[in-house]
Amino acid sequence: MRAILALTGLLAMLAMAAPHKADAQQLGVVTSDTVVIDTERLLTETAYGKRLQREIQEARDRLVARNERIASELEAEEQALTERRPDTPPDEFREMADAFDTKVTRLRNEAERNSQQLERRRDRAPLQFMRVVQPILADLLDEAEAVVMLDLRSVLLHDNVADVTDLAIMRINARIGEGPDTLPEATGEEGNASELPDLPVPSGSDEVED
Repeated sequence: MRAILALTGLLAMLAMAAPHKADAQQLGVVTSDTVVIDTERLLTETAYGKRLQREIQEARDRLVARNERIASELEAEEQALTERRPDTPPDEFREMADAFDTKVTRLRNEAERNSQQLERRRDRAPLQFMRVVQPILADLLDEAEAVVMLDLRSVLLHDNVADVTDLAIMRINARIGEGPDTLPEATGEEGNASELPDLPVPSGSDEVED
């Protein structure tokens, strides 16, 4: 929903950003004072939009796998620590348990930071997409001799309004394909916008006697 709202706001700026109009080129565009476009379809049906979504999903999958691996390793470490407790002096066991607590806290904080990073990346994706495709949409606005381009989903009723979504998708695919490679890319350590596996909470240190 935030992605669509972000695109809607940027679309509203196209009327101000468009160049001075020349004669309508009529290259598949119906002349209209107002044109509409389905921003969700732009993101889901263009090669560039699909690429952005694919990369975010791949980063999410990598982090989910990483967190699951870490959770499994910590569970095994916690179990080994519990098994050593009967044969370990209390002071020594306390040091081991405290070290384990510190490790779990550090890894949980890392997971939270990574999650926040990917959340920000997901939120930025529609803005990144629009910056790249805006010149193409501005051309369509100019060719239609329109004064405004609106998101179709924000229009309750419309009559004699040109929907240029199909043409926009075709031109975006033709002119930019899967998009530029110069923008920042996520790493495999970046986070997950959805829920991640929980890291175990150590219990050994809570049971240590003085």
